[in-house]
Amino acid sequence: MATNQVELNQGSAKGEKGESTHHFYVQQYDSATAQNARMAGMNLHSYKPESAITVNHYVQSLMHDLAANLEVLSTTFSVGVTSFVYLDGDYQQGDLLGNQLSEAFMHEATQFGMAVTDFKTTDYIRVTPTGDFTFSRDFLELTQQYPISVVLGGTMVRHQGGVIVNARMVNVNDKKVLASAQAFIPQHVVQALKATQSAPLLQLKAAGTP
Repeated sequence: MATNQVELNQGSAKGEKGESTHHFYVQQYDSATAQNARMAGMNLHSYKPESAITVNHYVQSLMHDLAANLEVLSTTFSVGVTSFVYLDGDYQQGDLLGNQLSEAFMHEATQFGMAVTDFKTTDYIRVTPTGDFTFSRDFLELTQQYPISVVLGGTMVRHQGGVIVNARMVNVNDKKVLASAQAFIPQHVVQALKATQSAPLLQLKAAGTP
């Protein structure tokens, strides 16, 4: 697979063809839980997953399906993970669910062995009284070009009782879909996500109060 240069510039991406690289075949995917259990010498057959089901559990299943569709991977396979967007929107607006799907896929793809590029990382650490930061969503603070070969992203559809997630991995150079997967996330799992910034509170006044 050719190595490409992905340029961050307000919605467009440019690819430059490079020399092809060596390949290796995909091995069976182990989740982070399975890997940790194996390292600790635990019996995986007796392992009981946590009772609390989160969005991350569904992303783990989606990653399994994506991996099953991938036949070969480049040894320099570089993945950029983007926010998931709603299918009936303009593909320019994200929300908490779409961003959490992106974060979870970044983790699972890394556990799978892919080289994931976090293009939201700046070239510095900003030290402030409230914390120290290196990530940013300000386009002007980020590097404009990255050697990303494949983009992992997808769409969401609101459905009765939950949200349908369509995930796919796309070759940046020729725009071919390398792998795809679908999952249904129940509404109660989606609602378990809590936004940091809530809606402003309304202050009620008694009748006659100025």
